[in-house]
Amino acid sequence: MKQTSDFGFGTQIRKSPYFDATVRWGATAFSVYNHMYIPRDFGDPERNFWNLVNDAILCDVSVERQVEIAGPDAARFVQLLTPRDLSKMAVGQCKYVLITNAEGGLLNDPILLRLEKNRFWLSLADSDILLWAQGVALNSGMDVTIREPDVSPLQLQGPKSGEVMKALFGESIFDLRYYWLREVELDGIPLVVSRTGWSSELGYEIYLRDGSRGDDLWERIMVVGQPFGLKPGHTSSIRRIEAGMLSYHADADSDTNPFELGLDRLVNLDMRADFIGKNALRRIQAQGVKRRQVGLIIGGAPLTGPNTRFWAITKEGQTIGKVTSAIHSPRLGQNIALAMVASEFTTIGSMVDVVTNSGPIAAQVAECPFYDPKKSLAVA
Repeated sequence: MKQTSDFGFGTQIRKSPYFDATVRWGATAFSVYNHMYIPRDFGDPERNFWNLVNDAILCDVSVERQVEIAGPDAARFVQLLTPRDLSKMAVGQCKYVLITNAEGGLLNDPILLRLEKNRFWLSLADSDILLWAQGVALNSGMDVTIREPDVSPLQLQGPKSGEVMKALFGESIFDLRYYWLREVELDGIPLVVSRTGWSSELGYEIYLRDGSRGDDLWERIMVVGQPFGLKPGHTSSIRRIEAGMLSYHADADSDTNPFELGLDRLVNLDMRADFIGKNALRRIQAQGVKRRQVGLIIGGAPLTGPNTRFWAITKEGQTIGKVTSAIHSPRLGQNIALAMVASEFTTIGSMVDVVTNSGPIAAQVAECPFYDPKKSLAVA
């Protein structure tokens, strides 16, 4: 059995409340996300994918660090951070939002949770939004308190996750709607549960509100989940690329705007409320974008893992873009990728070349998402 001392990036990288439990349950490698350890290997990634899509997996995603925004002006301040219209967001609701800078660039794409009228959490992708929000608040003139609470999420994802949740919390958990949350307790452990997750499968996120109970919570879920085929796991690159889900720093960064990503639905330029980047996004919308995200189907032998650098995309010798995330999907029997290419080369079905580590390979521009585009599995 691996010992926790076998892993070490130094004391500057934080361990989650589930760290020791994940090692006991078979985690063999970690990477770093939001200055924290995240388990990235419980064995064969393809086996992890099949565990996810056929049964259920439990993932330590404490790296989705929470930024709590509370106070009399919390709702107005949160709206300042995002171009998505939040005027009808109810208490108990979750929303996928974008956080943009003054130039309209993407700083993060978190899930926003509204716990109370004047209290929100941002459940983050991989960037320091706590510092950004505190900086914005400094001269905003708004009455808000911004901090990182003692909150550590797990993801329970897969078609049998609902049955595991029922065994843990009872039949009433099925009343929880997609992108809504509920405050609950389990054996005296304080939690928030939401119908969300980074998998595009049926799934839940379980937010632990007392870091001292991490080991208890992990073990309780795994024991209850065993009859349903629950396995320890990690977020699946295969499944998230099939679903066209963004990975920040790979598929988007501060130089990428929502229109390039096809996320126009998350930008409301007509609402009365102001937000950071509004003028820039108006200008970008009026001018149009010079590049867009597309899906690619890449030929050749099955990729043995994700790309570790951005592969150039060429057309008749001209560089027209880059592959941001690529993987082999065993379900689709294809190499699939997310890519950013010049707008004039985004026609579905058109052919390009991808310059991989082993040389140029022909690829076809494809519809994205590649699988279950209407998210019927997650919403069910």
